[in-house]
Amino acid sequence: MADIAVRDFSTSLGMTKECAARGALAQRRKSAAVARRDFGGYLFCVRRPAPWIFVVILGLRMQIAFAADCNDLILDQIKQMPTGGRYSVSHFAKIRLQSSAHFESGKFFILPSAASPSFCSGATYLVFIRTIESLRAREELHLDFATLEQLIIRDQRDGEGIWGRWNANGPGTARLFHELGLGPNFDNFDQARPGDFMKIFWSRQVGKSEHGHSTIFLGRENRLGVEYVRYWSSNVPSGYGEKSVPRSKIAYAIFSRLETPANLARISTAPFVDSYLASLLRTRSSIAEAGTKCGL
Repeated sequence: MADIAVRDFSTSLGMTKECAARGALAQRRKSAAVARRDFGGYLFCVRRPAPWIFVVILGLRMQIAFAADCNDLILDQIKQMPTGGRYSVSHFAKIRLQSSAHFESGKFFILPSAASPSFCSGATYLVFIRTIESLRAREELHLDFATLEQLIIRDQRDGEGIWGRWNANGPGTARLFHELGLGPNFDNFDQARPGDFMKIFWSRQVGKSEHGHSTIFLGRENRLGVEYVRYWSSNVPSGYGEKSVPRSKIAYAIFSRLETPANLARISTAPFVDSYLASLLRTRSSIAEAGTKCGL
């Protein structure tokens, strides 16, 4: 009887081990099946991204396109500006500039006359306002009335408000772009694209005694082995129009690319007077300081 009990116990033990082995195999197969289902679900998610991913990608594409479109839009505004007149920084030229950018019922009407005297910073500012107004007309930009009023050309002194910053000695436009976050500033010609605003310094002097020119960059070209820079502005002596100069005549230039015009609304929290720009009528700065003030 003892022998029978031992055999029965051994048999039972063997069956238990076999059952355990079968159970483990079944469990491994089940785990593998779950893993395959999970992996399949993962592949499904990869192949079929969630709708929010498309929204994010579309938003990024729209932002990139918007940033790229600003330069093209600026170039379109240049084409609609008059040609000729004459260059002048007289009081009459400033009055004509104010009347050219008429603001009524929350909208700018930019109507410069070809026969009117004009000057460089006024010319580029008119293109800037035209670009802002065009974006608003396409419903791609929304600015409140208070911000729009800040764009009006009045008798602002250098450094005061938006126009006073743009019209100031030194890197007025670039300083405005940096302060409000309107877009990047840079000084590398290889990065420049047609439609970038460009402040030319004919010498290394900045501020008092500087010789500069507010323009819109149009490109570079080679003439008989000499590199030329093309730009649009109100130029001496003929007024509105394009001009080319040898690159060697430009001592330094700062480019400003309009990418986030909605940040004009930040002017409401900015100091009314930019003390750095306001000081440049009577003090000297430097290329290095100008670059620092513009985020370069």
